[in-house]
Amino acid sequence: MTPDTSLLPQRARQRLQWARARLGDATAGIERASVDAGLRSYWRVTGRQDSHIVMDAPPGLEDPRPWLRMRTLLLEHGLRVPAVLAQDLDAGFLLLEDLGALTLARLLDADNADDWFERAMGQLLRLQAIPVPEGFGCFDEALLQRDAGLFDTWFLQRHLGLVLDAAEADELQQAQRWLMANALGQAQLMAHRDFMPRNLMPAADTEGCIGPAVLDFQDLVRGPVAYDPVSLFKDAFLSWPLQRVDGWLARYHERALAAGLPVPDRATFLRDADWMGVQRHLKILGIFARLHYRDGKSHYLDDAPRFIAYLDEVLPRHRPLSGLHALLERRIKPALAERTGR
Repeated sequence: MTPDTSLLPQRARQRLQWARARLGDATAGIERASVDAGLRSYWRVTGRQDSHIVMDAPPGLEDPRPWLRMRTLLLEHGLRVPAVLAQDLDAGFLLLEDLGALTLARLLDADNADDWFERAMGQLLRLQAIPVPEGFGCFDEALLQRDAGLFDTWFLQRHLGLVLDAAEADELQQAQRWLMANALGQAQLMAHRDFMPRNLMPAADTEGCIGPAVLDFQDLVRGPVAYDPVSLFKDAFLSWPLQRVDGWLARYHERALAAGLPVPDRATFLRDADWMGVQRHLKILGIFARLHYRDGKSHYLDDAPRFIAYLDEVLPRHRPLSGLHALLERRIKPALAERTGR
């Protein structure tokens, strides 16, 4: 397990001293602002001035430069991102504006979801319209193979203790091949890869930049057009009825066509979104299991049933994925029920 050095007393003192020096406020206090799956951490600084956020990226463990590069790219194309007020890259600290404590994940409810998702779609369309720079990372076959391995190694084998027989392994591999081919066959454009309500904040617009504010954007790549829309509506921490999700995806498709993005016809796009969602759900199950066993971050696994439910909703729609659906019913769901006692 990689230790969280941000919690060490020496690092805590260094972080507080740095924040106080940058703000010119020797009375400022600091407390944890949010918990991240990675090794970056975020801390709220309060004192005589307005509150601020310190990003702590421990040297040797996290490099804030990719975050800064992607922030500049988004800012140049009119997307609202956190303002950077000071930085010390050698020490691994950034001083950011405080956008508040509420993300869209904490604001959304059945009554306001249509309005907030309409705004989020607008921000996503702006992001997807950004020309992908030369030499940018790609959502390619190597990345997809890695994602497939996460599900098999960490969720099936490590978490559930499942050893598939030859026929079952073939069923899983065939489904993974279908999913990979679908992802690689889609139009490729700028992709966030975690465009979900927890990474969006209801920040006010600034000059030339429109909200909601986008967070956690350091892993931008060239990727499939359906990846971010399905991530938005089939969130890791918040679920909606399938009928509403289908309606939002259809609305996104309508707006993407109007914006000139390279989306296929509606039926094909909805199929692509379903399949892209399945690929993402399998990957996230693997990541959550890895966070538990490797990194000691166990609360993520509490949401594993959410992703099983997502698979349950979509797999019966698509005959080519029937082998994966059969494996889910025959082996995965019983093993998960036995493990959780449900």
